[in-house]
Amino acid sequence: MRKYIFLFLFLIVAQSLRAQFSVSDNQHFILKDGKPFFWLGDTAWELFHRLNREEACLYLKTRSEQGFTVIQAVILAEMDGLHTPNAYGEKPLIDDDPTKPNEKYFEQVDYIIDKAAEYHINIAVLPTWADKINKSTWGIGPEIFNPQNATVYGAWLANRYKNKTNVIWILGGDRNPRSEKDLAIWQAMGNAIMKATDGKAMISYHAQPNQLGSAQWFRNEKWFAFNIFQNGHCRDEAIYDKMLAAYNAKPFKPEIDAEPIYEDHPVCFNVNDLGTSSAYDVRKYAYLDLFSGAFGHTYGCHDIWQMNSSKHEPVNGPHLLWTEALQLPGAKQMAYVKRLMESHPQLERVPDQSLIIANNNTPAERVQATRGNDYAFVYTAAGKPFKVILSKIKAGKIHAYWYDPRNGETTNIGVMENTAPHKFIPPTSGYGKDWVLVLDDDAKHYEML
Repeated sequence: MRKYIFLFLFLIVAQSLRAQFSVSDNQHFILKDGKPFFWLGDTAWELFHRLNREEACLYLKTRSEQGFTVIQAVILAEMDGLHTPNAYGEKPLIDDDPTKPNEKYFEQVDYIIDKAAEYHINIAVLPTWADKINKSTWGIGPEIFNPQNATVYGAWLANRYKNKTNVIWILGGDRNPRSEKDLAIWQAMGNAIMKATDGKAMISYHAQPNQLGSAQWFRNEKWFAFNIFQNGHCRDEAIYDKMLAAYNAKPFKPEIDAEPIYEDHPVCFNVNDLGTSSAYDVRKYAYLDLFSGAFGHTYGCHDIWQMNSSKHEPVNGPHLLWTEALQLPGAKQMAYVKRLMESHPQLERVPDQSLIIANNNTPAERVQATRGNDYAFVYTAAGKPFKVILSKIKAGKIHAYWYDPRNGETTNIGVMENTAPHKFIPPTSGYGKDWVLVLDDDAKHYEML
């Protein structure tokens, strides 16, 4: 009898270890081990495909030191991922058959996932880039999937990694489903992963820019846990309106911009007319996305997603080797985003533009607000002054200060009575002079950042 009791307890512990990611009770945030989890991601799409182990360790160590918590990477990669071997000469599939994975290729995937765990990094795994299902007008493909082999492949992957405590799943890969056939393939893969993990997998879908994110197709699916947006690498798109609409759509789903404008990327793919994106471009999207309802944010860099090096043909004119691009200012400034968002109770935070009087500026000069029960953050993209209705915050007196997104430094404003609306004037204004106003219930004694 004692033997069976121990076996029962062992099974309970094993299940708890596998159920590391979950959705919060209010359905707007992701938890890890039952605690608030801030997703600070990077798009390293070619990580499994192009880097050797020494390079992968350098990349993961650097991103860990910079505060990143999630790396998004693709197993059947975009850049001729089926036919161009990885750094060790291995291709992922035998005869392009999803039911015949190449064990030697997946040893490299195993190594990177395990090494990421050592650095306290989670891997958002894309089983395949979507050109292997929908080659569309770009992409090498070939199209190799159908519902039957997608089921086998999804189950095989899920069984291989179901006991890894740092794996999140993202289906898709920069494609909107074009037909019922495409939908059937993705449904088969998602359902197979859920079945193999006993319903414990955290899964989403990465689509092209659209109005409702990937929830447009999958919101009601049992395997679909959170909603992903992307913006198409254009500057000053009103993604915040889309995110707010999706935030309020039922059934509620946590949401995130998992492919915003990348640092050092041709803006709207038009470098001649629009130039290259900057650190200001990428951090502006981070604050606007988060303050309009996102539970986390993904950074991206044009030189890094493709792991640009002398060994590979560059795509769309990257300027730096990936090893150099690791230190770009936008990547470092993501640590200040994370620091702010983790400094106050995360799970009670809601988007709330009603905090601000005259609150509908254009994207380039946007003022965006979010609050908890006894605090509020207001982001002004170009340092424009604004008025706040302080009574929206539950507090007798309010401590106010400015938070600088460029360097994480603070400028104290002081303590004020929570009475009439108050006008706040940022320390500087103009292009690249963005600021966050922090408003705290003075009685809570939140630590000033």
